[in-house]
Amino acid sequence: MTFKELQLEDAIIEAIGYMGYENATPIQEQAIPLILQNRDLIGSAQTGTGKTAAFILPILNKLIGKADGSTSTLVLVPTRELALQIDSQIQGFAYFAPVSSIPVYGGGDGSEWEQQKIALMHGADIIIATPGKLISHLNMGYVKFDKLQYLVLDEADRMLDIGFYDDIMKIVSFLPAERQTLMFSATMPLKIKDMAQKILKNPAEIALELSKPAEGVLQAAYLVHDAQKNNLIHNLLDGKDYLKSIIIFTSTKAKVSQIVRDLKAKGYNCTGISSDLEQDERERVLLNFRNRKIRMLIATDVLSRGIDVKDINLVFNYDVPGDAEDYVHRVGRTARAETEGVAITLVNEADMSRFADIEKLIESSIIKLKVPAELGESPVWNPERKRGYGAKPGGRKPTKRKPKPKA
Repeated sequence: MTFKELQLEDAIIEAIGYMGYENATPIQEQAIPLILQNRDLIGSAQTGTGKTAAFILPILNKLIGKADGSTSTLVLVPTRELALQIDSQIQGFAYFAPVSSIPVYGGGDGSEWEQQKIALMHGADIIIATPGKLISHLNMGYVKFDKLQYLVLDEADRMLDIGFYDDIMKIVSFLPAERQTLMFSATMPLKIKDMAQKILKNPAEIALELSKPAEGVLQAAYLVHDAQKNNLIHNLLDGKDYLKSIIIFTSTKAKVSQIVRDLKAKGYNCTGISSDLEQDERERVLLNFRNRKIRMLIATDVLSRGIDVKDINLVFNYDVPGDAEDYVHRVGRTARAETEGVAITLVNEADMSRFADIEKLIESSIIKLKVPAELGESPVWNPERKRGYGAKPGGRKPTKRKPKPKA
C-alpha cells in the first residue's frame, strides 16, 4: 500500500516523497488508519520495521492546521539517542508542515536545560523525552500539558527494563485523562500488558512477528576463543574496502576502548561510543558515522535500539548478547527497510549455551563457522557446556574445575 492510499495530507506525502519513501511497511499500513481514527493502540513489531513513522505520520497529519502553540504530543523513549533520532525524523516528515518538536533528555553539559524549559513552558507541538529528565522538569512546576492530546510510549519494554515504570506512571498523572495513547514495544511481556490496561482505553492491537531478524540479514556465527576475536575481525575485513559502514557491538565500555585501540593499530578508521562520552561528543561521533567520515563504530548496547543510520553493511556481535531481544536489535541495525546486510556473532565456549537459546527464540539455526586455519583451532560447538565447567570431547560428562585460590 502506498502512503497516498493511507489518505495522509499532501504536505506529508510530499515530504515522504523527498525522503525516498513511497510504500508503507506492514506496521505502518496497519497502524496509521487506526491512529487516524483516534483509537488507542498497542503495537508490537521487530526493529527496523518503521515503527517511528507508524505513529509520527498520523500524528503530524492531525497537527496540520493546529491553531495554538500548545504542546499536543508527548513521546516517551528510553534513551537520548532514540529521542534525537525521532526528533530528526519529525523534522524530515514535517518539512512542509508547520509543526515544531524538541527532544528533552539528560547527559549533556546543562546548556540544553533552558531551551527545554522554554519549550515545556510555552509549547512545542511535539515533545520527545526520556522519563527521568522529564520528571526533573515536571518537579519544577512549569510544565504545561493541559492541552495534550497524544501520548506515545516507544520501546516500552526497554523503558520498563531500565526501571522507568514509576516515572512513566507519574508522568501520566500530569496528563489529561481524555487523550489518545499509543504504545509500541518489541516484546509483549506481562508487565507491558499490565501497564497497557492502566493507561490505554479499549486499545486496538497489532502484533507482527517478534524476535526475528529481518529477512535481509545474512547471519553467521564464528566459533572462537577470546584471544582470536580481534584477529578474526581483521581477517574478515582485510581487503574489503567496499564495506563502508560497520558496527561492532560489545558488552562493556572497557571492551569498547580495547577494541578501538587494537583496530586503530591495524590501520582501521574507527572510533568508540558509550555512556562514558559527553552528549555532544556522542552526537558528533554519530554524525561522523552517518556521513561516512568514520567507517567503523564500536558500541555498547546503548545504541542497539537508538541508532538510525542507513546502509550499514555489517554488524559484528563481539560478544553474544544477553538475550534474544538484544540480539535482534543489534543485528537489526543492518538490513533496515528491506535492504540487505550481514550480521556476524563471535561465540566463545562460555557463550555457546546462550547463543543456542537465542536460536530457539528466533526459530532459526545460524550457520557455525570455524576461524581460518592461520588463526588456530576453533572451539568445538557444544551448547550443553555450562559456564564454569570444562567440557570433554566424546560426549563424556563435564568435569567441574577446581576453584582458583583467592588472591
